[in-house]
Amino acid sequence: MKEIIASNHFLKFKKKSPKKLQFEIYNEVKNIINNPEIGELKKGDLKAIRVHKFKFKSQLYLLSYEIKGDTLSLYLIDTHENYYKQSKRYLS
Repeated sequence: MKEIIASNHFLKFKKKSPKKLQFEIYNEVKNIINNPEIGELKKGDLKAIRVHKFKFKSQLYLLSYEIKGDTLSLYLIDTHENYYKQSKRYLS
């Protein structure tokens, strides 16, 4: 990856998170960079978007991203409970 672009929502969520969760988000982004196909490709309204799921302290988080050429775009990160409501609003 030559360029990583993070949305305002992604940056705000990361900034408000506890330090340990911030570190885990950093590790998960590194995992995505090393293996861009790690996330599940969505269908319907969210097609072309991949969602990577990870757990932190028994809470499931979803991170949506898209890869175009050498650019990784990080769109949204949230808990499972809020993710789909937020994603339809943000990504549609």
